[in-house]
Amino acid sequence: LSFSSLQKCFLHLSSKMIDMEFSDIRPLIEFYHSKLSQVSLDFKRYLYNKINWKARIIGIRGERGVGKTTMLIQRIKEKYTNPDDTIYISLDHLWFKTHSLQELIGFLYNRGINEFYIDEVHKYEDWSRIIKNLYDQYANLRVIYTGSSMLELDNSIVDMSRRQTPYILKGMSFREFLEYDGIIDIPAYSLKDILSHHNTISLDIVPHMKVLREFDNYLHFGVYPFYKEAGDDFLAMLQNVVKLVVESDLPAVEKVSYPTIDKCKKLFMIIAENVPLQPNTERLASSMSTTRNTLLSLLYKLDEAEILNLLTTELKNYKRLVNPEKIYLGNTNLMYAFSPKINIGTMRETFFINQMSAVSSVQMPTKGDFLVDGDYLFEIGGDNKNFEQIADIPTSYLGIDGIETGYGNRIPLWMFGLLY
Repeated sequence: LSFSSLQKCFLHLSSKMIDMEFSDIRPLIEFYHSKLSQVSLDFKRYLYNKINWKARIIGIRGERGVGKTTMLIQRIKEKYTNPDDTIYISLDHLWFKTHSLQELIGFLYNRGINEFYIDEVHKYEDWSRIIKNLYDQYANLRVIYTGSSMLELDNSIVDMSRRQTPYILKGMSFREFLEYDGIIDIPAYSLKDILSHHNTISLDIVPHMKVLREFDNYLHFGVYPFYKEAGDDFLAMLQNVVKLVVESDLPAVEKVSYPTIDKCKKLFMIIAENVPLQPNTERLASSMSTTRNTLLSLLYKLDEAEILNLLTTELKNYKRLVNPEKIYLGNTNLMYAFSPKINIGTMRETFFINQMSAVSSVQMPTKGDFLVDGDYLFEIGGDNKNFEQIADIPTSYLGIDGIETGYGNRIPLWMFGLLY
């Protein structure tokens, strides 16, 4: 054979090899394109425009079902005219049972793709070390990844803090729910704005909607964007989300045993049936046949997963586990999914701590219901609630349910849903 014939033969074989390799990743490409077809740019979560999308490594943590995947796909659709110039992958895809992330990124990077959108990193063993090594190996590599809210980046086996920009995506606020449902588009307000100008703000909003009706809808089903596709199956889907958090996400992050998972489910249901629980940790640990330290560890993990909300007298610190004074479910939707009986007072407090915790620190005070940012004291209740319990405290406020507008330091409860 002549040299030119050998060269043609080599090129032919090389193209076949490339075709074969691309055929190997066809399941991932098809999955990616399917996701692209399902996502709209009409509504974006509050975090979307706060992300520094220019960073080389971006980590987005958050509870299951709050829209992390949607946000990745939206970014691709907004940035790329040709979506095949990048790729979205989920590390819980079965493809990764027989292939590696390093293999995939090396193959695509050498063919011109340098930006990767990676979902569910907590499902991939040694993920932080691998991303760090890939970062060091490929000079122009960019990775945007999502993972469980339980991921502890500070405790990773490699130091990712100098390489990445981390973000946390919370469940939808009442403000976002109103926009997502096509009711009204309201800007987010700071806590100081609401405390100082709540009457003016509410008077701008109330004439354009039935605010109390929509607030009730939000309490029932408005925290998770998937309520639209779920319809009447929403509560069943939400129950399954919590099941997956405990049975799948927790073991992926903590490597816990099956008996511990079972105890975690039991603990969650005890709390769901007794919220707000004021726990005797020694007694509760004994009833679960475990130690106090193990119990506290489980409680704080469920808090990080955002299916519980622990109220402590100290600032919450996941490295120093103190006894919680009260335990709430993570949000009001979870109450409707798991609590056999809805207590309206607990519902109000659950809404307040859920929305406020997204933007401020919340502690258990010596007087009142909640201490916010170490300064503002709040009592939460119905229209007959007064300042008796927090009288003579200058920075004290009432969050009042069932009213559209307030006056003075009496603020409509729904307005604390405008914080983000």
